[in-house]
Amino acid sequence: MKLSFPSITLFFLISLVCYLPSLVSLQTCQRSCGKIPIKYPFGSGPGCGDPRFQQFLTCNDQKLTLTTHTGCYPITDIDYTNQVIYLTDPSMSTCACTQPSKGFGLDWNAPFSFHDDNVFTLLDCSITSSPIYRSNTYNGDNSTAAVPLCDKKGAAICSYLYSCRAISTLNLPISTCCVYAPVDLGPSFDMDLQKLHCSSYSGFYSFSGQEFNPENWKYGIALKYKFNVYNDYPGTCANCEKSNGACGYGGDYNSFVCNCPGGVNTATDCFFEASFSNAHRLLLWKTGTWLTCTLAWILVWVML
Repeated sequence: MKLSFPSITLFFLISLVCYLPSLVSLQTCQRSCGKIPIKYPFGSGPGCGDPRFQQFLTCNDQKLTLTTHTGCYPITDIDYTNQVIYLTDPSMSTCACTQPSKGFGLDWNAPFSFHDDNVFTLLDCSITSSPIYRSNTYNGDNSTAAVPLCDKKGAAICSYLYSCRAISTLNLPISTCCVYAPVDLGPSFDMDLQKLHCSSYSGFYSFSGQEFNPENWKYGIALKYKFNVYNDYPGTCANCEKSNGACGYGGDYNSFVCNCPGGVNTATDCFFEASFSNAHRLLLWKTGTWLTCTLAWILVWVML
């Protein structure tokens, strides 16, 4: 079958027009999850945000959660200015409630680290078997010294926390309480209460200006994140968000894409989309293009 030059030209034009919609078929990225805005590097689903964060943060039923090997944790807020996310642990003990817990840990490959404001308090620890009361330091006579790994300045925090009604009814000695700093969690960022021989833990990231009133402390966990090794905000993403787009990724190499409100993906920004009044109009354009392509292909085959 030999094609004439006009037929080849027509074939090329139809292929170009019909292939274009496949370039804009990615789903629209959500700009918020419930009441929490979603901005780079986070995303609402596959293809949105930075792929490094995709497996850890998810938005289901308008609820944003962080998932690690120890469980799923609701995210209560994101401070984009200071690059901090705040989350809660349903099994965490607070001044209002105490309950058993397995602890909390970050995955080794998670792009997060504990914020310096975090204070973890291990509760109801065994003073005879817990490793937090042991040390490999030695006295002058080469005998092992039992030096606690707890923060000595945290004794007051234990006293305030153990005065809470929910905890005071357990009649636990202050010696079973241990204030644990993030640096003590080790390189794995893992707080395994079973290994530490503690029944529960409490965490907070602010005294709310009331250090002596544990009822008003901000309970939860604060995690820091970085955009990249240099922690600089990608310029391509900034331009995309200025045009009301959402930063995402696509292709075999997770290349940058700017996801526009109408569902179109570009390699730059969404300013071009001003020609489309809304997503409904874009949908009509896609549908019309599909019908046109179908009729055009039929016409080509009839001509051949």
